[in-house]
Amino acid sequence: MERLVPDELWELFARVVPPAPTRPQGGGRRRYGDREVPAAIVFVATSGCTWKQLPPSFGPSGPTAHRRFSEWSRARVWAKLHRLVLDEPGARGDLDWSRCAIDSVNMRALKGDLTGPNPVDRGKKGSKVHLITERTGLPISVGISGANLHDSQALRPLVRGIPPIRSRRGPRRRKPAKLHADKGYDYDHLRRWLRKRGITHRIARKGIESSTRLGRHRWTIERTMAWLAGCRRLHCRYERKAEHFLACTLICYRRLTK
Repeated sequence: MERLVPDELWELFARVVPPAPTRPQGGGRRRYGDREVPAAIVFVATSGCTWKQLPPSFGPSGPTAHRRFSEWSRARVWAKLHRLVLDEPGARGDLDWSRCAIDSVNMRALKGDLTGPNPVDRGKKGSKVHLITERTGLPISVGISGANLHDSQALRPLVRGIPPIRSRRGPRRRKPAKLHADKGYDYDHLRRWLRKRGITHRIARKGIESSTRLGRHRWTIERTMAWLAGCRRLHCRYERKAEHFLACTLICYRRLTK
């Protein structure tokens, strides 16, 4: 359990987890403590096993871990934890906002909302994970959509979705200095929107320049997406609800970029 959820991470987790519900009538089985459940959830999210296949060594059963996972997902615990995790390197000045990058990766989906025909997978049902990373590859904004959504439509929501993150000096920050993107974001209205917000854009132009040159600064986000695709729970989407799939994504990001 210590390997999957270190004490430092648990201290942050304890700040955002909601209090356990009370039973006015009393009775019933003892509820597993919150300290025992996160390791089981992290194991399922990163290993790809089903909830029923959760080893008994973790303590809580698979259905118990799944109920707690659903409960915490509805309370946006994972998004709050993601922000707290970013605050630590931000306060130390380890987040590099000078060259952020935006991209997406397609995932096969069996069911659920925010799915659609994947144009690069023979029209099979799928979802798309959109993300913005800072210069070293740490994700600062993550979103989910159907696989048929064009990448350009996710740029504005992702930029707006960057949480206010602590800085070593001054107020919290939520705006990159420069944003790199490939030709899928080559639209003048997006360039105007970024300039209006004071963000320098570096977007490859269709038919004019190669994406290879832009890759000198975008390789970190490509590496992060490769890490993400290696998580068996995300290799194929099994979660019926989009917020559960997003929660698994945030858990895997925290595990892989710790």
